[in-house]
Amino acid sequence: MLRLDLQFFAGEKTEKATPKKRQDARKKGQVAKSQDINTAVVMLAVFLLLLITGPSMLERMMALFTMNLTDFKTINLQQQNIQGLFITVLKEMAFIIAPVLGTAFIAAATANYAQVGIMFSTEAIQFKLEKLNPISGFKRIVSMRAIVELLKSILKISFVGIVTFIVIWRKLPEIMLLTQKSSGAALVSLAKVTLSVGLYASGALLFLAALDYMYQKFDFEKSIKMSKQDIKDEYKNMEGDPLIKSKMKQRQREMAMQRMMQEVPKADVVITNPTHFAIALKYDDQKSDAPYVVAKGVDFLAQKIKAVAGENDIAMVENRPLARALYDGCEIGQAIPEEFFKAVAEILAFVYKLKGRM
Repeated sequence: MLRLDLQFFAGEKTEKATPKKRQDARKKGQVAKSQDINTAVVMLAVFLLLLITGPSMLERMMALFTMNLTDFKTINLQQQNIQGLFITVLKEMAFIIAPVLGTAFIAAATANYAQVGIMFSTEAIQFKLEKLNPISGFKRIVSMRAIVELLKSILKISFVGIVTFIVIWRKLPEIMLLTQKSSGAALVSLAKVTLSVGLYASGALLFLAALDYMYQKFDFEKSIKMSKQDIKDEYKNMEGDPLIKSKMKQRQREMAMQRMMQEVPKADVVITNPTHFAIALKYDDQKSDAPYVVAKGVDFLAQKIKAVAGENDIAMVENRPLARALYDGCEIGQAIPEEFFKAVAEILAFVYKLKGRM
């Protein structure tokens, strides 16, 4: 029973997501993002642009209409003249609308970058057959997320509607006077009212969008939480199973020791402690200017080096201080340091003399 409880708690998703889990989720297009922020920022930027450049845009549009109506009275109704007038109108309209479209694009890109940075994922647009499953679709419709989104939509409509109603109510006297103004003055007043409503509505939506972003971030962090077992499995996948890694290291040590033992028969002398350390040295003036270590070991490995050396008639010389110093100060394949030259040279001279190589 206790084991089952431990397994349950190990599978409970209580841990924060690891950097790899976040990266994998990002590759799938799963990030904390509120679409309302993009909408609110675009609306606010466009209405601010209209607030600043609205009078000049209105003058340009009025000039365009006046010019075209005047030209239309005097124009010769031929196909070429009508086409030229139509192209002129399109160009002027493009110059008027281009700042608005450009501002909307920059605002949308900025809002999106502020939330998720630069991200491109094809996972979200890939065709999946399970999306056509009516049962799965029904579950998505009646899920808790769908209910939350419905409540959020109702809240947004209500809040923005109330703000808009308050702004219009405050502007109601001005709106009632529109019938007493000229068409141009009425149009200007209506534009001001529209700008006020748009700015307040955008501000209200931006406030709700900030709350929605905090909720989306909370929900995203909750959705990518991991269990302790998930973290262990991820570590195994990234670093490999510790048991397999230990076996591989053991195998590598065995292979390195085997290669080292194959070099012992080529040594000129083995310097021993005699029971704890064994250092096999070789001098080859074609490879090195000084004798170098071909094998070394302590305790069991030292005894094995000595056994291989004995089988191959390699001379063994006992020198406790030198054996310990060489073991600590030299690596396999490395030439001995200069401070050991004299002691090792005397030993090699003695060994060569015994072998008749002097």
